[in-house]
This record gives sequence, structure tokens and C-alpha cells, in this order.
Amino acid sequence: MTTQAQVIKTQLPNPPPPIGKLLETVHAAVEELKAKDVTEIDVRGKSSVTDYMVIASGTSTRHVKSIADEVVRFAKKLDVQPLGVEGETEAEWVLVDLGDVVVHVMLPRVREFYALERLWTVGDQPPEHVGEALRGDSAA
Repeated sequence: MTTQAQVIKTQLPNPPPPIGKLLETVHAAVEELKAKDVTEIDVRGKSSVTDYMVIASGTSTRHVKSIADEVVRFAKKLDVQPLGVEGETEAEWVLVDLGDVVVHVMLPRVREFYALERLWTVGDQPPEHVGEALRGDSAA
């Protein structure tokens, strides 16, 4: 008595959406649920896995999971099925792999510990924070 396994097909649409449109959609999703400290890092030439990383913080595990779910929901509107979603159970750090864009949604303490921005921008200009002028806020 055997049963067939379900096969979930995860692939990018052919042709995939322009990377600018995908990034715009990701930013709209994280903004929709008020993610904190959203940062976009261009990793072209540094990683063969993806072109951009978007890193955002949530205020609680529930918020982190909700933001990641919203990213998936918005991506599906572009006909993009995630290639993978990791960390939803603990929801301290959820990774959503959209191919050309990988989204990391983290609790602030986890984000500070792993310091992905510092890791991926060594020798570069600091990454830009999207939506907030952090440098302007600290000058007060």
C-alpha cells in the first residue's frame, strides 16, 4: 500500500518579472505591515545565489511571520512562487527566496547578532535604509 507524494512546483514565471518590479513589490509588502529598518543590499557580483537582499525587522515573532507571509502574498500577485520559505516555525528569522531577491525578516536582536548588512557590505558604502532617513534622525 503506497501513496504518491505530493509535488509542489516552485518556479519563477517565464519570463520572470523585471527585478525592479519584484523589488518594488517586496518593498510594498513590507511597508504594508509596517516592517522596521528596511534595507536593500545589491549583492550582484558577490553572490551567485541572488542579486538583491532585502532585510527588515519585525517587532515580535508574530509580526515577523506576518511580514514574510505578506511578501509571499504580494509576490504571488506577480505570478512568482517562492523558491523557498525558511524559519516560519520559530519566526525569529524568516527567509523568503524569490530568486533574484531574497528577503530576510528578523527580530531586532537576531538581526543585530547576525549583522547581515555588515557581512554583505564589507568594503562598500553602507546600505541605504529604505523609507527612513536614519542619518537625519540621529543628527538631532
